[in-house]
Amino acid sequence: MALGRAFSVAVTGVTGQLVEIEADIGQGLPSVHLVGLPDTTLHESRDRVRAAVQNSGEKWPDGRVILALSPATLPKVGSVYDLALAIAVLDAAGAVPSARLAGAVLLGELALDGRVRRVRGILPAVLAARAAGRDTVVVPEAALPEAGLVDGIRVLGTRTLRELIDWVRGDGALLVPAAAPPPAERVCADLDEVVGQDEARWALEVAAAGGHHLLLTGPPGIGKTMLAQRLPGLLPLLSPTEALEVTAIHSVAGTLPGDDPLITVPPFVAPHHSTSVTAMVGGGSGSARPGAVSRAHRGVLFLDEAAEIGTKVLESLRTPLEEGEIRIARRDGVACYPARFQLILAANPCPCAPARDVDCICAPLARRRYLGKLSGPLMDRIDIWVQMHGQASGTFAATEVESSATVRARVAVARAAAAARWGEFGWATNAEVPGHILRRRQRLPREAVTPIESALRLGRISARGADRAVRLAWTICDLRGGEVPGAEDVLQALNFRQRGGTS
Repeated sequence: MALGRAFSVAVTGVTGQLVEIEADIGQGLPSVHLVGLPDTTLHESRDRVRAAVQNSGEKWPDGRVILALSPATLPKVGSVYDLALAIAVLDAAGAVPSARLAGAVLLGELALDGRVRRVRGILPAVLAARAAGRDTVVVPEAALPEAGLVDGIRVLGTRTLRELIDWVRGDGALLVPAAAPPPAERVCADLDEVVGQDEARWALEVAAAGGHHLLLTGPPGIGKTMLAQRLPGLLPLLSPTEALEVTAIHSVAGTLPGDDPLITVPPFVAPHHSTSVTAMVGGGSGSARPGAVSRAHRGVLFLDEAAEIGTKVLESLRTPLEEGEIRIARRDGVACYPARFQLILAANPCPCAPARDVDCICAPLARRRYLGKLSGPLMDRIDIWVQMHGQASGTFAATEVESSATVRARVAVARAAAAARWGEFGWATNAEVPGHILRRRQRLPREAVTPIESALRLGRISARGADRAVRLAWTICDLRGGEVPGAEDVLQALNFRQRGGTS
């Protein structure tokens, strides 16, 4: 009996777990058996691995080969294990020494001719290998820039199984990651391209400063989409920790660029209004994939034509908006993805959407039903509601318009003030602060909360809405450089929460 051993990583959500692959070569008819809850893709790897080994100039064992993946109770999904399976078999056959395999993790899919192909989830897999105490990880050549983002572990790349076999035997060297390129200059649409709409521009600045959610309503062509697309340009760049977190999600989703994979600019995700619940929150058969809410993590999720989106899709946003994460249960387990994003909704006021309200031909019931898809519980989670109107004469003659850089500087100052206030609790923006902390640790003056108490007594806002108004007041206070929100800040925050044209 001959035994071989190699290591790989199973990725669930954005977390990985080390997987030990054991190969046993025994007597019996030539065959390959996989145990350890493999999925269909992994079952098919038997033929891929055998063909790759033979086409790399090595001999496949003649006996009965059993491949066990541990822990046995963890479902194994995908083709990431191909490289480790091939080396484990060769180790069991005595074709390669095991000295370099003890501390190495092997990731990659094999082609029939022995080429090593890129797979999804390389970054979280390398992070898991480092956390497990491994000293070396071998990845496909195409994934070297992505794997090289992780410090504290030696990253090597291989083009073919032949190169890896030579390295294990000590006869050759593998590729190493190139030096990281300098940070690319931020390229975002600029706010100075938007003409007029002073109220909406101010609302966008407040949303950027505090991380608040925003609803824009108005007729077509008025600038709702233009404003939403310029929000990422007002947000600060991601911190190193946030950049790795966001990049890991996009690695699992398979949406990373090849040459410069590190995502440093807040992502902007804008799914089509016909999107499904699965595409929005994530899912799929077998192992759950991240959806739009997770790909927008630490960035902006923009839903244009919000009133045309299915009700179930809109209601599926409630949990991630409240908790900042999404948990998806599927056949192969429960995947948890972070989903802390800024939601920007844009909608027309009615189905016919005329340029002027007086030209509307919709029946009153149809008008109410149109925006009625935006349910009360969902709207209660939106901090700022803005109804946009047509421009007055002479607006296009104006030339003095603030750029994104100018507004971004004010946003940075306001965010720094919020981070200094809430940093000891682990929160970076006002929108993240729970209501009980607002009421106990940072109580507003009595005269400032009087308008909120009046709105609560009259039933104009809910308790959740009151907390959100207080958060919004703190952001407005930070933007003007104040110490504590006053009555004017609170009144402006409440004014931002008036439904206006959405009723």
